[in-house]
Amino acid sequence: MKTGETVETGKTGIRVLLADDHALFRQGVRRLLEQAGDIEVVGEAGSGEQTVQLVEHLVPDIVLLDVAMPTVSGIDAARMIKASSPRAGIIMLTVHADEEFLFEALKAGAMGYLLKDCAPDELIRAIRVVHGGEGLLAPTMAAKVMREFARTRETRDLAAVQLPLTQREMEILQCVTSGLANKEIANRLSISERTVKNHLSNIMEKLHVNSRTQAAVYALRRGLVPPETR
Repeated sequence: MKTGETVETGKTGIRVLLADDHALFRQGVRRLLEQAGDIEVVGEAGSGEQTVQLVEHLVPDIVLLDVAMPTVSGIDAARMIKASSPRAGIIMLTVHADEEFLFEALKAGAMGYLLKDCAPDELIRAIRVVHGGEGLLAPTMAAKVMREFARTRETRDLAAVQLPLTQREMEILQCVTSGLANKEIANRLSISERTVKNHLSNIMEKLHVNSRTQAAVYALRRGLVPPETR
């Protein structure tokens, strides 16, 4: 599929737009996703500007977007996409493992952040999780961020932070920062998935954030949850 080319298959599934400036990489990802059964690649883009245009035209469920893109960066494109198409779930798929790119991408509205060396099943799972309204960080990124905050913990003034969360909400926030989906959190804490969702809504309201992923970043950046031993 050429950049800018779209398909009209009539299939029902998770509609995905691939955005990367390397055609061979897009081709490999497209072949992988087409084997999943419930995922349909509806278009490809080779630049940030083209990505924004195709999102408005195709209205995909998920946008797989590289951080480094020509004309408009992936992070700027994510910001523009969320402004015009807030229902689109954005997953950054990149080689950039620097946590600063992660933080900027999440602030721009991305709900997932994966590295390009992730396992195929991890990418497919991320698409399904984000399509279900949840966020997902690459385990390597979450671990790297938590190790960094553990290393610099003594330099932060945590006493200045007033966090009005209950003990249960703190437990759930810890699970979120570990990359667990709602069902996994429910199983770990022996509560219902609906209860997890209710707690997450309360957490996001108290932290003044718009997504569970932003709540995790908030907690990690301020050292509000201890790093999980891996």
